[in-house]
Amino acid sequence: MKPSLSALALLLGACCLPAQAQDDGTRERAARTCEDAVGETVQQMRGRAAQEVQFVGSKRAVAPTSEAKIGVRGEGVYRGPGSGDVRFTYSCAFDTATGGTSGVLFRDDARPQASAQPVEPDLALISPEACETATAEALKQKYPRVGRIVFDVSTRAVEATPDRHHLLRGQVAVERAPGMASIPMTYRCRFAPRTGALVDTTLDG
Repeated sequence: MKPSLSALALLLGACCLPAQAQDDGTRERAARTCEDAVGETVQQMRGRAAQEVQFVGSKRAVAPTSEAKIGVRGEGVYRGPGSGDVRFTYSCAFDTATGGTSGVLFRDDARPQASAQPVEPDLALISPEACETATAEALKQKYPRVGRIVFDVSTRAVEATPDRHHLLRGQVAVERAPGMASIPMTYRCRFAPRTGALVDTTLDG
């Protein structure tokens, strides 16, 4: 007697449930491990200024980035100086083979302040997020085993260049490989004067 379609459907569903549960469990472990690493990085870099680090679950995105790695992105908040809340975004890679993390990156949600210049730059044409994303990619290429990348938004400054481009510069702390001491570096991003397109990114250090 041939099995009914409903019986086959139940059988296939039962086969797939363990794999689905394992996949969900791996994603949950990736999110938890990455957020632990990000929380530790926030407190290391901000010191006593960062308290009660929390993550916004509804903003979390978890997706495979390669055969053995899962990328985690999201938003969080910590209580800063004066009991004010400081929001931040973060990203991290979780290695399913080792259970470790790499490429831990967080940045506070703040806009740059314009430096006093004869020509006032147009802040609407400058994207700190685009600049820092490009800088992080450049650091990952320069240091393939990079651990933590932390941008200090308090050092952001904007100025107009002689050729009328807009220049965003700031400081970033880089852990060139897991376990190494972080080193400070200066990054610079040039934006086109009319379109705001990112022209190039440079690193000092």
